[in-house]
Amino acid sequence: MSKKKQKSKASMYLSLGTTLFGTFSVARRLREARSEGDRLQLADAVVSAAAIVTSVALLARELRRLAEDEG
Repeated sequence: MSKKKQKSKASMYLSLGTTLFGTFSVARRLREARSEGDRLQLADAVVSAAAIVTSVALLARELRRLAEDEG
């Protein structure tokens, strides 16, 4: 695995907050797609939701690593 520069804790929390804020947009898109019966928009919203879940998991892992390095 390649070594990459670690982000600061503040940067990590900002990224996490931004990612979580995106969940509101995705939730709205999911509701709209369901109400309109648009399967393509629904698929797009589901993929976006999966991307958000993955991003949160990656950020949480990085925060754990930062905490381990500090402690």
